[in-house]
Amino acid sequence: MILFITFISGIFMGMTTAPVNAWFLGWVALAPLWVLVIQQEKYFDKFLLGLVWGIGYHGVALFWITGIHPMTWLGVPWLASVAIALFCWIFITLWGAILVAIWAYLFGVVTTKYFSGKILSFARVLLGITLWCCLEKIWSLGSLWWTSLSLTQSNYNLVILHLSQLSGPITVTAAIVTVNALFGEAFIQAKSQGNSENFQSIKFWKKQNNSDNLNLFFKPSLFIINYSLLIIHYSFFLPVATFLFFHIVGFSLYNIPLNPDSTTALKVGIIQGNIPNEIKLNSTGWYRALEGYTKGYKKLADQGVDAVLTPETALPFLWTNQNNRRFLSFYQAILEKKVVAWVGGYGKQDNNLTNSLFTIDNTGEIFSRYDKIKLVPLGEFIPFNEVLGKLIDRLSPLDAHLVPGETDQIFDTPFGKAIVGICYDSAFSEVFQRQTVAGGEFILTAANNAHYSPTMPAQHHAQDVMRAIETDRWTVRATNTGYSGIVDPHGRTIWLSGINTYETYSTTIYRRNTQTLYVKWGDWLTPILLVGGGLTKITLWLK
Repeated sequence: MILFITFISGIFMGMTTAPVNAWFLGWVALAPLWVLVIQQEKYFDKFLLGLVWGIGYHGVALFWITGIHPMTWLGVPWLASVAIALFCWIFITLWGAILVAIWAYLFGVVTTKYFSGKILSFARVLLGITLWCCLEKIWSLGSLWWTSLSLTQSNYNLVILHLSQLSGPITVTAAIVTVNALFGEAFIQAKSQGNSENFQSIKFWKKQNNSDNLNLFFKPSLFIINYSLLIIHYSFFLPVATFLFFHIVGFSLYNIPLNPDSTTALKVGIIQGNIPNEIKLNSTGWYRALEGYTKGYKKLADQGVDAVLTPETALPFLWTNQNNRRFLSFYQAILEKKVVAWVGGYGKQDNNLTNSLFTIDNTGEIFSRYDKIKLVPLGEFIPFNEVLGKLIDRLSPLDAHLVPGETDQIFDTPFGKAIVGICYDSAFSEVFQRQTVAGGEFILTAANNAHYSPTMPAQHHAQDVMRAIETDRWTVRATNTGYSGIVDPHGRTIWLSGINTYETYSTTIYRRNTQTLYVKWGDWLTPILLVGGGLTKITLWLK
């Protein structure tokens, strides 16, 4: 029963993300795990509870990965495609679930083993928050990261997402864990007092009534009444007040006016080519891409845009080779219309390829280049290649191996520095924070989510919304099949494309040089929590 409750609460947390988007569940769905971990005596049971909760959360939130099936277009047999899809889903689910399991185990250790049950509620909350944030930070430093607790609030609770302007997405995560922890502590306190009151009430009724029939009626009635009163117990005032406080702070940041300046205006165009992955890398796909992107580019150029953005690998050619691009109709259109284009294609690094976005200026020359930093595990590179390479190498449609770009890239454009993220980069806030510190004035993201259900691009859009708020920048998002969009610095979606449609769109964004606290200092909250948690542990140990 305990495992079932834990699993269901994990599922509820998973329902906060697309396609359900029940973000409000994020503020209570962790509380049952908090309570149950504290109540369990054995460390293995605590670990198991965390694992089950994590499977519920990450399994639901990441179910979209099964959309890589079928991969028959890559030459993978149908049954093998099913097996690979299930393997990927199970692997990434367990990768996230292990984080929660480790948290539950360590939380149990630091709140019971060393302090023998004498730990104060406040100290327990602080240590629990610190452990969770530190583990999320460690996980985000790796190659496989998507489902931070902060994602549960995007992109429907824009007010709370503004806390990320203080110290990045970990601020939102800390707020969520804090409120859940306080709800958990309130439940423990209220239940303890409720049990005592329930016992006294039953004793009173037994004294007043000798009839067993009356006791059979009153005992369950009093039990139900007392447990119903838990939801209005005074102990719940603190978590509710904390929830409101976080939202008040976020609301104050959300209401800061943007004050657009006409001198910083930039009219941009987006082309959503809608090229199915099944044909993307063959001659049919190449012809359709050239035709669609050339037509869209000319249409947007005639609308007077300053630049046009295309999706990730929109034109899958080696753009660093001038002979490869000079005969392309899209390239000839640039020479004709003389409008800057940000083109998704492939670059060369030694004997390997890079997934890149190029600035092609109005003379047809490569003005700048950004190489994707965070390659997709299993899709663009093989983790533990010596062991798994032969098994899943066919997930990549490329003959050559992709290599990541350098972390210190600067993307210059004729309009000033831009902040760039290609596909999976969007999940890693540090990629955007570093470029903003370097002078980036607006965000460009390019992606190709053609092989997934609408759930994945919806979550991807939610990631970009967080990046726009953290950096206080306008964001232009171009994808192959959707969702493309325009997001303002407050995370409001100005325009969102359809799914699996060919579309073009133009609008005006504004270059900005503001710097949020997160942009200036990065993630300063996690080190402070670590110091605070360490001092708390030492203080209680000395007692």
